[in-house]
Parts: sequence; C-alpha cells; structure tokens
Amino acid sequence: MGDFNHPDICWRDNAAERKQSRKFLECVNDNFLLQVIEEPTRRGAMLDLVLTNKEGLVRNVKLKGTLGCSDHKMVEFKILRAARRANSKLTTLDFRRTDFGLFRDLLGRVPWDKALEERGAQESL
Repeated sequence: MGDFNHPDICWRDNAAERKQSRKFLECVNDNFLLQVIEEPTRRGAMLDLVLTNKEGLVRNVKLKGTLGCSDHKMVEFKILRAARRANSKLTTLDFRRTDFGLFRDLLGRVPWDKALEERGAQESL
C-alpha cells in the first residue's frame, strides 16, 4: 500500500501514457499483483494503491476523509485470513523426492518463444 504517483495509469484498461508508468504496470503484472483501489484518492487521480498477490485477500476497501494537511484520502481496508480450527490440518506439498533435473529437462523442451508469442504476463498464465 502506498502513494505510487502514476496518475496516467488506467487500472481498468491496464494501460498508461507515460513510459515510466507502463514500466510500473509491467512490474505489477510480472509479479502477478492486483490493484484493489477503485476510486480516485487525490484530486481525481488514483495515486494511492493497495496491491495484493491473491484475489479476495483484501476486502472492504473504503476511502475516508483526509488526515491533517494531506490532500490524499485515507484508505481503509481489511486483510482477510482463513480461520483455523483446532482440529484442522494444514496441507503442504512435500518436494523432498522431486526430480528437479527431470522437471528442468521437461520445461527446457517447451518452445517458450513460440508458446508465449505476442502474449503479455496476464495472458500467459
């Protein structure tokens, strides 16, 4: 969460006018982040962002009034977490017997240039 100062980014269309803002968008997409603010936070621009790596993790995003001398709106939100029950078991993957050499070999056989041709980060998922 923070003030990222990219007023030219259109988050709905995932587009920007300036090169620096396009690079920022590319970084957000390459790291599979989602931006959850939907309203302007300062003078009609969406400068303050809340980025998350998991859909549904951040909820109840609300913009409040300003604080002190700031001309940015305050952002209030909740970060959700799964409730743990006393009898629940946490499931994890066990990679101790994984053949990473075979995995690397199989991935190396994929013609990635052709498979991902003309695709951005989001389309390549």
